[in-house]
Amino acid sequence: MELEKNNYINSLFEFYEPLLTRKQANYIQLYYADDFSLGEIAEEYDVSRQAVYDNIRRSEKILQQYEDKLNLYHSFVDRNNKLDKIQTYVKKNYPGDTKLNKLITSLETTEEQ
Repeated sequence: MELEKNNYINSLFEFYEPLLTRKQANYIQLYYADDFSLGEIAEEYDVSRQAVYDNIRRSEKILQQYEDKLNLYHSFVDRNNKLDKIQTYVKKNYPGDTKLNKLITSLETTEEQ
């Protein structure tokens, strides 16, 4: 469960980082991506562990609110799942169709940009 939450928060952070304050982004980056403890972050910023904890929890809520309103992460996951299904179908039923395979590849690279 904890790993799922970490992955989810990291994913939301990738989409919505520019909408956070610099301090919020730094705390989330250190805690979730760089695996710093609350104490290590508190020491780095010369604040209490409680201040770090409160900021991280508040930032998580903000990230979730952005996702609830904008739905960027879930739309991304949904598109990728659909693309995977199309890709599997094409490889199974149209393996020699190079034009179709190039079109699918172009869709994949569009998502990565």
